[in-house]
Amino acid sequence: MKGLEDYMLPCLNKKLFGVECMGCGIQRSVALVFRGEFIEAFYMYPAIYTLILFFCIIIINAIRKFKFANKIIIILAIVNTVIIISSFILKTFIINK
Repeated sequence: MKGLEDYMLPCLNKKLFGVECMGCGIQRSVALVFRGEFIEAFYMYPAIYTLILFFCIIIINAIRKFKFANKIIIILAIVNTVIIISSFILKTFIINK
């Protein structure tokens, strides 16, 4: 029986240059969330839960508009950007050295 991991796309940046990109780990992290391995999913890709919240807010706002949705979306976008960039820097330059 095939699992979600069998359909994952390889990271071209890692294949071509040998360096992980800022999105490396997100597919595996989503698979871990679906399997209920929540802590492992966070360690794999720290922005996973804020991204899930971000997309849920966008979908809810698309279905039914609510007050302060745009401000919440902007704040979550900034938080996600900070988490993604900082975890990339940590993983690439500090932890692996």
